[in-house]
Amino acid sequence: MKNDLTRREFVKGSVAASVTIAGAGSLLGSCVSPNSNPQGLAMTTLGKTGAKIPRIALGLGSRWCSIDDEDQALDVLTYALDKGLYYWDTAGSYENEKNGAISEERIGKILKHRRKEVFISTKVSSRDPDEAMREIERGLKRLQVDQLDMLKVHNCSSENLEKIEAKGGPVEIVHRMKEEGVTRFIGFSGHTEATALKHLAVNYDFDNMLMALNHWSAEMGFKRQEEAMPAADKKGMGVMLMKVVRPIENDASLKPTDLIRYALSLKQADGVVLGTDSKEVVDSNVNILKNFKTMSQTEMDKITMRLAPFYRHKNIPWMEPGYEDGNWA
Repeated sequence: MKNDLTRREFVKGSVAASVTIAGAGSLLGSCVSPNSNPQGLAMTTLGKTGAKIPRIALGLGSRWCSIDDEDQALDVLTYALDKGLYYWDTAGSYENEKNGAISEERIGKILKHRRKEVFISTKVSSRDPDEAMREIERGLKRLQVDQLDMLKVHNCSSENLEKIEAKGGPVEIVHRMKEEGVTRFIGFSGHTEATALKHLAVNYDFDNMLMALNHWSAEMGFKRQEEAMPAADKKGMGVMLMKVVRPIENDASLKPTDLIRYALSLKQADGVVLGTDSKEVVDSNVNILKNFKTMSQTEMDKITMRLAPFYRHKNIPWMEPGYEDGNWA
């Protein structure tokens, strides 16, 4: 009963404020026009949402939050937006304890003035219904928006699936947030094995799955590529990939551009979310999208072979229990 009351009051206030301030039409047109792509970037339609997005999204977690100077961080974000990278991915838990940076708060300082140009996606981490609702309300206030474009249940795994699916829990909450117009689309993210991701895709009406890429999974059993991606695609969900360039931390001879092209060349992948901490990274990603060509199977096989030792390693951080995304800097 307590959670129901919290949800009703929150939704009523949020949606009413949105309609009063901006008019009912803003609830349907809060993100960039589907036809806007003056920069010539490789684009895609994000699953059944119908939303047109650049195939690279800005990951605004640990790397971006590690920029100590906030003006510099905002400058990088504005620069990326002007270059055509308008899909921004964040979460309520993305922050840097050392410099006090909070991702949603920083983003809000841009969205306050340029909301209609951005496709904004955030995530809810808590498994407690009341706290999850508070996270969503806090996120709207931090981002200074009346409506989200995408709201995801964060870091789903078999270990926390029971709490995620519990009556009144996160899965139910995000679906209700979509029904009430607090968010246009909903999804979930996951870093480990395929079981939970496939289960959520098959059993619920989500719009998007964000998953850590697993190029080499035969020995570890984390068959996300083989099981989770097809399940999401069958339901018409958009599939976004993360942790795409992390292998360079273990093998500096790998080229980030090759890893990104590899991920974008995978069947059923709509796009990738990449951590961003400089204008140089933005320029590199823009260049990839302006000149993108799908890898040949021979090229794909070569990358897969080079990545094999990395993905056989048993100590990959985001595959470890208790991993918390977006706050490692």
